[in-house]
Amino acid sequence: MENIYTVKQVAEKLQVSLLTVRRYIKAGKLQASKLGKDYRILETDIMKFLQNTKIQMSK
Repeated sequence: MENIYTVKQVAEKLQVSLLTVRRYIKAGKLQASKLGKDYRILETDIMKFLQNTKIQMSK
């Protein structure tokens, strides 16, 4: 089974604020599933987000 992270865990991994992760989700840059009041993010979605960011920066 794939690892699933909370917004807080993703923020810690990416070294950004909770608000920044929520903005990425709301902007559609980072895929997430809403469970109750919070989001859960799959590890593959974090990797896709990082790959997309890397591509955009290299242009």
